[in-house]
Amino acid sequence: MLLAHTSETEVTDAAGEIPAGFRYASVYNVGTVDVQVNGVTLEPGQAKDYPFVGKGQEAIPYQVSDQGLLRIMVTI
Repeated sequence: MLLAHTSETEVTDAAGEIPAGFRYASVYNVGTVDVQVNGVTLEPGQAKDYPFVGKGQEAIPYQVSDQGLLRIMVTI
């Protein structure tokens, strides 16, 4: 039986992406400056979810500056 796997990471001062094929993702800006997620600015304290839509989703890019801190939870 194949089970979903959930992981959580914190990202500082980096550009990257949530890999294609994920089932669910949540991003939360826990830093003190704005971050970019999928072309959208998240201010400190803001979060965004990418819910399960019945199939894997496309990759989601993010950009975190030197004072930023992004908490990412992904289910694959």
